[in-house]
Parts: sequence; C-alpha cells; structure tokens
Amino acid sequence: MVFVQPDHDPIFGSLPWAAKQWLESLPWEQRRYVLSLCHLLSASNPETQAEFLDDYTADGLVLRVIQDQDTRQKVSSYLRQFHIDTELTQALLRSYIRQFYIHSAQDARQQPDLYLESALRLMISTQERSSVFSYVLGFELIKLIFTMSWSQQERLYRLQISQEEFIRTYIRPIQHTHRINGIIVPKDEGQFFARRDYYVQKPDLQGKRLVELVMATFTAEVVGNLGFGIIRTPNAFQFDYDYIYASEPGEAIFD
Repeated sequence: MVFVQPDHDPIFGSLPWAAKQWLESLPWEQRRYVLSLCHLLSASNPETQAEFLDDYTADGLVLRVIQDQDTRQKVSSYLRQFHIDTELTQALLRSYIRQFYIHSAQDARQQPDLYLESALRLMISTQERSSVFSYVLGFELIKLIFTMSWSQQERLYRLQISQEEFIRTYIRPIQHTHRINGIIVPKDEGQFFARRDYYVQKPDLQGKRLVELVMATFTAEVVGNLGFGIIRTPNAFQFDYDYIYASEPGEAIFD
C-alpha cells in the first residue's frame, strides 16, 4: 500500500501552514471528528451549509469585519449620500453576514461546489471579509432602486456614465420583477400618448418581502460587485437626490 505524503497531497498541501500543523498534531480520535464534520458538511445542501456556517462563524467574522474602519466609514458616507438611513451596527453586519451565506447558497444551486469555497475564503482572507461591506452597500442601494417609481429609475439611469449597461444590469431585472409580481402593472403601455400612471407609481415594498425580491432578482455576486465598484471608484455611480425625486408632472410622456 502506498501512503500519500501530506506535503504532496493536493488537499493537504493547499492548507495554510498553521492549519497543517494543527491537523498533524491531532490524535487519531480527534482526526475522526474532523473527517466526520467534513463529510457531513460536504453532503449537506447549500442551505444547511449556510445555516451551519452562520452559527459557527458569523460572530467571529463580525468582530473582524468591523476592524476595517476605513471601509466602514466609506460605506457609511455613501449610505448618507444616497439618503439611506442605515447604520452599520454590529447587529446589522451580523444579519448581513447570515444573509450573505443564504444568498450565496441560492446562487450555488447552479454551481454548488463554489459556495463552500467562497464561504471559506470569507473566513480566511482579510480582503474577502472586506467584501461584506461591498455586499451591504450594494444590497442597500438595490433596495432603494427597487422602491423607486419607473420614472425615478429613468432619471437615475440617465445620470450614469454607462447608461445601457446600467439599464441592462439593474433597471430591466428590477422592472421585470415588478411586472411578474404585480407590483407595477403597465396599462396602455403601447399607446405613446396615453396617460401612463403606472410609470409614476411608487412600489409598495418594504421589510422581508423587499429583501426576498432583491435576493430572487440578483445574485450575491452582482450585489457585491455594485458595492465594490462604488467603494473602489467614487464616480462609478452618480446620484442626485433632488433630480431623481423631483415632483412628477401631471402627464408623464417619455421618449
């Protein structure tokens, strides 16, 4: 029988040095426990993995995430700039880390092997933990866009540098979700000169339903990329509150 040396094993060799040292130091009885945990976790569906990882890691992750004061202050500043009344408390970050696991688990139905990998990166990497703030900022902003009227969304995308990309990535998916869920029901859509009341209608969305619709419409990756782009490049997203939320005219005609 040939025994694989740990240093040459593709799994064992990919572990951080400290993790390898710890595993090598474990007596046989405790190694059995580690193997049992690995088996149970890998055999579980993504939702169960998310629940376990939340219970086992989120509290410790919150403490490490909030140490990134620079990014935390940037995100808080952007939230105020977008008139979003959300404070980055420990409780909020704790709930968002849990939501991130669940959201990623939903995405992983297409690629389940990538979910656990991303969760482990979040636990190990300081840079990956900073992505929690990107996810929070992106999610809060998409919630805001979800609650805008289509007229307000139009004014928002007109402010953007890459209008077509913004429409394709965010506006069309949101309006599609509005339609299929009966939130905004277009009437006389094909008649150009018809009074288009639906275009200025404010969606009645809040709380749990709003969160569920955002998670059903966008992947965790899309949400995080939006927040990351704003944090990395200040002019990546244009926002003018007075222009976007200006009073609607009595007759809404759009080109």
